[in-house]
Amino acid sequence: MDLFSQSPEAPVLVIGGAGVDIVGRMKSELHSGTSNPSQIRSSFGGVARNVAENLARLGEAVNLISVVGEDENGERLLQGLQAAGVNTVGVLRTTQQVTGTYLAVVDSRGEYLFGLDDMRAIAELTREHILAHERLFKEASTLFIDANIPKDTLRTVMSLAKKRRLPVCADATSVALAPRLKPYLPRLTLITPNSAEAAVFFDPNIKVNTRRQALEAAKALVSMGVQIAIITLAEQGLCYATSETSGYIPAIRTEIVDPTGAGDALSATVIFALLNDIPLDDAVRLGVSAASLTLRHRGAVVPDLSLEKLYDQLVI
Repeated sequence: MDLFSQSPEAPVLVIGGAGVDIVGRMKSELHSGTSNPSQIRSSFGGVARNVAENLARLGEAVNLISVVGEDENGERLLQGLQAAGVNTVGVLRTTQQVTGTYLAVVDSRGEYLFGLDDMRAIAELTREHILAHERLFKEASTLFIDANIPKDTLRTVMSLAKKRRLPVCADATSVALAPRLKPYLPRLTLITPNSAEAAVFFDPNIKVNTRRQALEAAKALVSMGVQIAIITLAEQGLCYATSETSGYIPAIRTEIVDPTGAGDALSATVIFALLNDIPLDDAVRLGVSAASLTLRHRGAVVPDLSLEKLYDQLVI
């Protein structure tokens, strides 16, 4: 499925959130109103940041547009991305807000309980900043966005993408933010929501909990104009659809050390695979492999991610 027709050597432009992840894994059942014994780790995250690092570690040229604070976390975040091979020339340093933070709590089995995010810094990502970096759109092969982008800025981003005829890949990011993408569904080449995020795009009475429901929802997103819809179902795997095909890929049975970043690894890997002419069915399987590897890693990105490592995990 050749939807990525630009030069494969051209960089992927990634726009959206970047920040610090703090993840607490419970050692026992959660008790409210008191302190709970946990393992707590901190690393860098943010959907766009994670996707950018994953793509760079897979060998893609990547330009990132985001916002971080003029603080130690922002400095270290940028240094880490640059060391991974990401071009951060489009990242704004702001004195108005601190670098964003995401706090997640998972249970003793590694299953996600709830998350809190403070991404106020992304409000500094204005249309003026985007227009000042229009050159990055001209250079790009593909655009990836997350739904952290402010509404007015997103309108400018999509306008520039249309002008440059860029394939647009999107992550719904959260149930609260997913509605920002709804007006742009007919313009999306790829979208990768989880089941809760996918439900946002439909009538409130429509559920996306089972494999059958997810497959129907993926097909419905295609009927709304999306070219490739992938809906993830956690331990159940994922469903995907295009105008020509649809399918289901089971999850790889694996220990869940840390669920943060698994969906971002899947998105980045599917984009990488399609840019390198890997058929969609295989691209999605490689994405599942990337998610599985990330679930076993304490952090949002596997630092030694490679195509060889992905094939070692491949679902047949």
